Amino acid sequence: MNSLLKTSLLATVCATSLVACIKQDEAPSDLKRAIPTADQVKIKLPQNANKAVGQLAEWYVATRNVTRTFNGGAGWVLVLVHTIVQFPVTSVSGDTYTWGPWSDALDPAEYKLDVRAVGDGTYEYQLSGRSKLSAGTSFEVIIDGKADPRPGELLGNGEFLIDFDAGKRVNPIDSGDARGQVDVRYDLAARHLDLGIMSTNDQGEPVMADYAYNETLDGGGDMVFNIDGNAGGTAAIEHITLRSRWQSNGMGRADARMAGGDLNAGAIASECWDGQFRRTYYTDSVNFAPTEGAVSACAFSAADLPPQH
Repeated sequence: MNSLLKTSLLATVCATSLVACIKQDEAPSDLKRAIPTADQVKIKLPQNANKAVGQLAEWYVATRNVTRTFNGGAGWVLVLVHTIVQFPVTSVSGDTYTWGPWSDALDPAEYKLDVRAVGDGTYEYQLSGRSKLSAGTSFEVIIDGKADPRPGELLGNGEFLIDFDAGKRVNPIDSGDARGQVDVRYDLAARHLDLGIMSTNDQGEPVMADYAYNETLDGGGDMVFNIDGNAGGTAAIEHITLRSRWQSNGMGRADARMAGGDLNAGAIASECWDGQFRRTYYTDSVNFAPTEGAVSACAFSAADLPPQH
C-alpha cells in the first residue's frame, strides 16, 4: 500500500471518527471547495521511477527530495482537512462549524476541527488536539489556516501553519520526528506556492528554510530553496540558495550559491540534466569538482539566482 493511499485511508478514518454518533448539521456548500486538495497544492516535478538515484544528476535528486518533503508534509494536512469537511458538521455555534471532538477508546489524543465563516466569503480553520494521557489537558492548535475560495473553482488562495511541536505535545506516541513549524501560502490562480520552515537539527541548532515555487502553464516549474544552517566544518551558520528550473519534458537546470560561515569567499555551482534526469553539464567557481559536459546541452543557458541578501 503506497503512502498516499495510507494517508487517504487515515484521513477518512479520522474524519469518520470526528462525525460519528453526534447530531449533524450542514456547513456552507462552498466550504467543501474552499480547502484545496493535496494535488492542487504541491510541487510538480517530473519523475523517472526507472532510474536508480546513483545514475541521476545530483541536484535533480536534491530538488526531488525537497519537493517530496514538502508534498508529503503539506499533503497529509490537506487530505485530512479536505476529507473532514466533506462530512456533515457536528455542531454549529454562530459563524463557527465544528467537527468532533472525537477519538477511539485507545487513542492517546482526541481532535476537533473548527471552521469559521468570516463573513466576506473566506474561512478560517483550526485543527486542535487534546492529550488523553493526562487529566485536565486543554485543546492545542496543531494546524491553523485560512482559505479564500472567492476567485472561483481551482483559483482560490490561502495559507496554513503546521505546528509539529504542538502535535507532539498532544500525541507523543504517533506524532513522528518532525520538529518546529511549517508555514504554507498558496495561490492556485497564480500557480504559486511559498513555504517557510522554522526547526532545529539533531544537535538542537536552529534551521531556517523557505521555498518559493511557480508552475508554468505548460507543466514546467521554477523553485527557489533557501536554508540557513550548519553545513559542516565549524559551528558557523552557512546560507545556501538553490534554484531549480525544469521543463515539462523533465530537462532542467539547478544553480546553487553558498556563502557565510565556513564559506566566507562564497561559491556558485551549476548542473544541468536531460529528459531522463542524467547530468549533461556541471561547473562551479571554486573547483569542488571538475567541469563536465557543455552548457549548450542545458535547457536554460545561464545561471539565474535571486539577489544575495
